[in-house]
Order: sequence, then structure tokens, then C-alpha cells
Amino acid sequence: MTPGTEPCGQTAGGEDVHRVAISAGDLSAAILTLGCTLQDVRLAGIARSLTVGSPSLAAYQAEMGTCGSIVGPVANRIGNASATIDGRTWRFDAHYRGRHTLHGGSAATHSRIWRILDTGPDHASLGLDLPHGQGGFPGNRRITARYEIAAATLRLTLDATTDAATLMNLANHSYWRLDGAPTFAGQTLRIDADRYLPGTAEDVLPTGEIADVAGTRFDYRRGRALQAGAEGLLDTNFSLSNTRRPLRPVATLTGTSGL
Repeated sequence: MTPGTEPCGQTAGGEDVHRVAISAGDLSAAILTLGCTLQDVRLAGIARSLTVGSPSLAAYQAEMGTCGSIVGPVANRIGNASATIDGRTWRFDAHYRGRHTLHGGSAATHSRIWRILDTGPDHASLGLDLPHGQGGFPGNRRITARYEIAAATLRLTLDATTDAATLMNLANHSYWRLDGAPTFAGQTLRIDADRYLPGTAEDVLPTGEIADVAGTRFDYRRGRALQAGAEGLLDTNFSLSNTRRPLRPVATLTGTSGL
């Protein structure tokens, strides 16, 4: 058994799932090998997890399938389940609304068991290989995810390599509960983006327009409180820049307590 890990059951298909615990100072976290899922985040003095998770593996194979996981190889939707790469049209699983691809379809990283590559008291690295053609995507791809804690900060670094031109857009799919309330209402969100991509009402696919956030409900540049229900729902791409820029903090979420 790798230090810092423990077995936590099996998937419906009989695959073993492990839980990796890391901590440093006042912060601790737990990661599942199923989907490389961030299951739990704890801060000293707060008697609950700051992220939505479950002790039940069954939940992660049902209604919580993407909760806290690494989604990919392409997070979000690919319209009409096809794309042109290097002059060739590739077709993917059309499982979303019967005609689009969501999070990679059958190649989805959140439904797979990741390998534990390296662990320590304050870090854990997990890996996943995706073979050429899986889900319709080209290239033999190798993905690594490293969770580490330092100076009261939980950092996730994602890396991927491929032996052929392909599409890759990985994302962590965690939900945050800074107030411990049943909804996210009242939490203040700030996003450093002055434009966003409007989506179609039916399938939530970008229309191709890049719109100014000014005067819309997507203007979070100065930070404002989230609303409950559909009015607060964000399933939207924000445009952070139209030129290459250095990495920088682009979003902040603050609970009503100031956390």
C-alpha cells in the first residue's frame, strides 16, 4: 500500500478505488483515484468540508459523476460531436442530447481509475493514459495531475502529452461550499473577465459571439453575491484575454463569513 493511501471500495465494474490524504499546516485534502476526484478539503477551525463530496462511491457513479473530478479530455461540449484536426474530421461520441459530446464521452477522464504516481505528506500525483482513438480522439495521450498543499494553499497542476495533434482541455469540476449552506446564494464571486461567450438556450453551446459583460448578469469584475437557482447558475465560458498573458489569479469566491 502506498503511504498515505487507503482502499475505499470498488466501482460497479469491480475496479479498486483508493483514497489519498495530504495535509500541511491548517489545510488538508483527500483525493480519490476514481476520476482523480477532490473528495474533501478541510481548513482548521471549520467543522466541515469546503468542497462538495461524498463517502459513497456509488454517488460518484451516479448523480455526482463529475463532482470534484478531473473532466476531459475536453471539458464542456463539442458541437455536433465532431472537429477538424490537421485537415481531418474526427467524430466523437454523440451522447449529449443525442448529437453533441460532453467532457469526452466514453473517453471521459472522470469515470476512469487513475494511477498513483507519487505521494508524500503534502502532495499526490496521479496519472492516466488515453489510447489513440478512444472516444474518437486522436493521439496516445498521457495525463498527470499533481495536488499539493503549501502555505495554506491547495494547488492543482495538470499536464498532458500526446504523440499526435489532438484536442485537450482539462478542468477540475469541484463545487465549493464556503458557508455550509444548502445553496451557494450569498457567496461573492469575482471574475477578472470583461467578455464572455453567450450560449444557445437549448444545448448551452457557444454561439460564436464574444460579448461584453457590461450590463449583463455575467459582469463579476468587481465581485457580487451569487443568487440561488437558475438566476445564479453559471455554465458559461468567460474570456480572460484576447492575447497571451502570464498566469494570474482570475477568480475569487468569498463566503458570507469572509472565508
